[in-house]
Amino acid sequence: MSEAALVYFGAGTLLFFFWAYGIVSFALDCKNKFLPAAARLAANWRARRRDESREEEREQREQQLY
Repeated sequence: MSEAALVYFGAGTLLFFFWAYGIVSFALDCKNKFLPAAARLAANWRARRRDESREEEREQREQQLY
């Protein structure tokens, strides 16, 4: 093989390594950062909606007492 072919395949291998590392890093970031944050956000929305519903029911009960 010529030197140009070795350089070409060596550079391709090096670029492939960083490409694969980027994909794995992104997948781990999604698993460890983005998915838990989205789950917390959804849980907060549900809790807020549940609290608003309870508050509304309490206000309705107070209205009925008067």
